[in-house]
Amino acid sequence: MVKRQIFYSFHYANDVMRVQQIRNIGMLEDNSPVSPNEWEKIKRFGDREIEKWIDDNMKYRSCVVVLIGTETASRPWVQYEIKKAWVDGKGLLGIYIHNIRDPRTGICRKGANPFAQFELNGKNFADIVPCYDPNPWNAYNDIRNNLEDWIEDAIRIRSIY
Repeated sequence: MVKRQIFYSFHYANDVMRVQQIRNIGMLEDNSPVSPNEWEKIKRFGDREIEKWIDDNMKYRSCVVVLIGTETASRPWVQYEIKKAWVDGKGLLGIYIHNIRDPRTGICRKGANPFAQFELNGKNFADIVPCYDPNPWNAYNDIRNNLEDWIEDAIRIRSIY
């Protein structure tokens, strides 16, 4: 299977430790997360600089994977990334990560589907964009074993719309 370049969208403050575990699966092209210091520096320059950073980092990716924690759906930059991914014709999918154990805080409450906020020709994105809820007893391995297939599926689905 082709190694895809992926852009991960997530709520940094709440979910970075869970997301890092998923990134460490190592089956996909590397795209290291921005460090907290770098993110604070980007934010100081305002919304246009954040948009530019997202646009630049999403540019050559074939799929955007939204890693869904407790508050992900309400995050404005996640919403921006979802819209941009769709407009740019990229594969798009969600994976609930509430059952991935954060070494500091454990597991968390399942968040809302972030795609439910969007519509395309009267059809809700939640009915178009796949959103996976890994096995709660073995979430990490479920993601590891299925991530490549989920990404290929998302790219195929996006090509239909």
